[in-house]
This record gives sequence, C-alpha cells and structure tokens, in this order.
Amino acid sequence: MSDFPISPAAESPAGAFPWVPRWRTLLSSLAMARNPIGNLNDMHRLRGNTVGVYLGGIRPTIVTRDPALAQHILQKNHRRYLKSDLTHGLIRYLGRGLLTNEGADWLRQRRLIQPGFHRQRLAGLTRLMQTAAEEWTQELRTRTAQGPAEVDIHEAMTRVAFRIIAQATFGTSMSEAQRERLSDILTRIQAFYVRTIRQPYLQPWWWASGSYRLHDAFSRELRELVRGFIRQRRAAGPGLSHDDLLQMLLDVRYEDTGEPMTEDQLLDEANILLLAGHETSANALSWLFYLLAAHPEAAEKVRNEMAAADLTQRPPTFEELMQLPYSMQVIQETMRLYPPAWILDRVALEADEFRGQPIPKGTLFSIYLYGLHRHPGLWPKPDAFRPERFAPDAQPPVPAYGYLPFGGGPRLCIGNHFALTEIQVVLLETLRQFGAELVSTQQVLPVPLVTLRPQAGVILRFHRLR
Repeated sequence: MSDFPISPAAESPAGAFPWVPRWRTLLSSLAMARNPIGNLNDMHRLRGNTVGVYLGGIRPTIVTRDPALAQHILQKNHRRYLKSDLTHGLIRYLGRGLLTNEGADWLRQRRLIQPGFHRQRLAGLTRLMQTAAEEWTQELRTRTAQGPAEVDIHEAMTRVAFRIIAQATFGTSMSEAQRERLSDILTRIQAFYVRTIRQPYLQPWWWASGSYRLHDAFSRELRELVRGFIRQRRAAGPGLSHDDLLQMLLDVRYEDTGEPMTEDQLLDEANILLLAGHETSANALSWLFYLLAAHPEAAEKVRNEMAAADLTQRPPTFEELMQLPYSMQVIQETMRLYPPAWILDRVALEADEFRGQPIPKGTLFSIYLYGLHRHPGLWPKPDAFRPERFAPDAQPPVPAYGYLPFGGGPRLCIGNHFALTEIQVVLLETLRQFGAELVSTQQVLPVPLVTLRPQAGVILRFHRLR
C-alpha cells in the first residue's frame, strides 16, 4: 500500500479526508489481509493520520491514528457513534453481550453488571487469580526440575488466562478438558470471523464450502456448554455460596422490574466474559514475558521492587499490589506496544463534523490503536520498550487519548481492572521464582485477529532462580 496514490477530495465518500482509490485497495486486499498492520503503518507514514480506504476493496472506511479524532468519536461526541456491524457481526456467534450490544439495552446491562467488577469483589477474585498463578509456577517447577525448560509462551498463557476467567466466571466446576474446548472454539470463531471482514468477496465460497455452517455449529456447542454450567448452578439451589461472576450474574436484578436476567441473557454475557476475559490477558501476558526476556534489566527491576516490599518469599495481597508501581508500568508499556484490542470500529449515526471536516451519516471509522500507541509524534522512540514512560512524573506525560488499551469514553472496558490485576498477579508470581530468556533472536510478529496475538511458536527458556 505504500505506493498508493490518494484520490481527490471530491471523490471521497466522507468529505475532504484523503482516500486511497477503490481499485488500489481491491488489488491490495490480499496483502492487507495477510499483513494489515504493516500496510496500515505504511499508509499512515506516507499519507497522514487519517486516511480513507475500502475495506476488502469494497467497503469505505476511514482509518485514523489521530488522538483528537479518537477522543471526538469515543468521548466528546460518543452519542453520535455506535459500534458498527463489524462488531455486531459477532452477535451471530457470541450473542448480544456487553461487547456487541448497543443503545439503551447495552446501558441497562452495563449498569447491572458493573458492581461485579468493583474493588471489593476484585479483592476476592484476586485470591483465585493467585491460585491459578501458583498452578502455573508449579507446572514450571516440574518442567525445570532437570534444568531450564523451553515453553511456548502464548500456548501457556492462554491456558493460564482461560483457567482464571473460567474459574472467576464459573468457580471450580469446569474441567481442564472443558476449558481447552471452550478456548479452542473461541479461537476458531474469531479467526474465521476476521477473515469474513477482511475478504468479504470470498463469502460465496464460504457459504458453498460449509464454513458458515461449521462455525454456526461451533457457536451452538459453545452455548450448550455454557448453558450447562448455568443450569448446574441453578440446580444446586441457594444453599451453596459461590464467590464468582456467574453467581453475580444470577443474583443481580433490574432496578425497574426486580427481575433477574433470562437464561439467554446470562449466556450472552458469559460468552463475552470468556472471550474478552481470556484473550486480553493471554495476549498481554505473552507479550509481557517476551519483552522481559528481551529486556532482563526490567525483570530485575521488578524483582528489586518486590524485595523492597518484602515480597520475595510470598505473593502480595490485593492491597500490596498497589505498592509495586514499576511492575504496573511494565504492564502498561507492554500494552502500549501490543494493545490487545488493536483497532476499534464506530459508525456515525447522524451527520457530524470534526475540525471543519464534514462527516456524513453512516461514515465508518476504524480507530487504529496500534498506530496510535506507536505514533512518533506522541511517543519518543515509539518502538522502544520504556516502562518509565508511565511513571507519575514522566516527561512527556501520557498523551490524552494516545493510550487506549481498553478503549475510551463510556464504553471503556468494564473488566480493565480485573485484567490488570490478573496480569500483575501472574507476572509477580512468575518473576518471584523464575527468569526467562529468548531462544531465538527472530522478530516476533503480531497476529491481528479480533485481538492482537503473537505469532505461533514463540518459545522462551525459563530457569529457576532458587
């Protein structure tokens, strides 16, 4: 895409934003599908912060890495913008949960579920996170019994993160085999769904080949598995106490009616918790350990911080996590370089304007968070790993709407504190006992599905510290 000419403003579907001609994006659609990040980076580097393209060579879309425009869409004028059918298409597979829902129904569900992620409940869930982290480090101790061991870090962190969100959602009722099956189904669904967005011209083939039927079947299997856990919990009756998110969903009542959620509503919200709850954390942890293996001085600084807090022989409590600011800065910098949600979509519900630029009703925006987080005008040496960027007195400070790992505005991810706490717990428990190093100097490329994963087969070598 680096040699794409820009069409005149008069030919543009959305005012005076510069556009790449349709025929060029159609010709490059395969390259874009294979390497969207590289192509988008080239486009912004050569053409500016906000550029129009044709998604899959067909659908007009404005892609931006402008923090002011991101803030305009996500916060200042958020009522004029909703998630587009690019996100709503997931309803087919996952249902109408917080991630995919809109309007008054979304707001009603958000207000209902928000208390489940408040500080008091998070403190209780932290103990569950610590148990899963200890299971992971015990696995590492077994694997390193005879010396350093090589680990596929994304495969390992996917298991750890899914164990945490599955137990946080359903308690201890889910077996390892069931967790692996649910994780596999969610991976297959999102990989296929992203292909349908990037290459819409292949839809006739996917219909004819049965791909849609196959993934609809995966969706039904997912729903029936989750439905089984819901019914199992309801059948157990009120006598047993469960401190998990499913119990929270079962117990909440709508303020206006006093009624609980229906079974289908419970299913939809649980599916979204499983997808968003493990994808964000699994990817962030994978990138985190990869970066620390490449920057052992940062890992040692985290250990020194733990030693200063007298936390080398035991895990921190929930309250003590806040006494370890550098470990959180490491996490924040990881999520700057590799934001789990690498792109956001919004569509204009009505005509709008931004700095004199007309925005017609129906304009589709893609807010390119990966590009925003590595914008050279916002971040000095943007590709460098520098956790100190997030220190309280850092200069320059974190730019407004230049850092959006959990989105922004009213639709800021409801589970952001849950995810950050989980990542910090696993990080500290691992570094307390183990060091890690790169096995290869090969550059690891991000794989942008619904979330930003590392490529398959990222191997790190772990060794015991004591």
